[in-house]
Amino acid sequence: MRFSQPVRMAEDAGPSWARRTSGRRKRGLNLGPLIGFIATLLALFGALTAVMSIKEGSIASGGAVIDGWIDEGIAFVREAAGQAPAKVEEAADVAGDKAEAVADRTGTALKAGAEKTAEEFRAK
Repeated sequence: MRFSQPVRMAEDAGPSWARRTSGRRKRGLNLGPLIGFIATLLALFGALTAVMSIKEGSIASGGAVIDGWIDEGIAFVREAAGQAPAKVEEAADVAGDKAEAVADRTGTALKAGAEKTAEEFRAK
């Protein structure tokens, strides 16, 4: 039986359909490391959600636990990022207002005491 030219075996190369015709290798869809990382994070989050749902007895309870964790994380990040100084500044303003009021009362009391002492010295 004779084979046509494309099907003939070449020396050391194997059948024509198994030979590479170019130096380029066929690869699958290369999504890149970023897409792979995001897909891994999503898979881990899905597994965590499933585990917490089973542990807590319902999806809503498991989600509530995860929401609590997320809230704690956001609060920590905000504090670390410097949004907490705004609250500190606000508290300092309130404390300053209270200190000003105390200073005014103290000044008024000192003035009244000084006037009373001056009158006593004049009387003697």
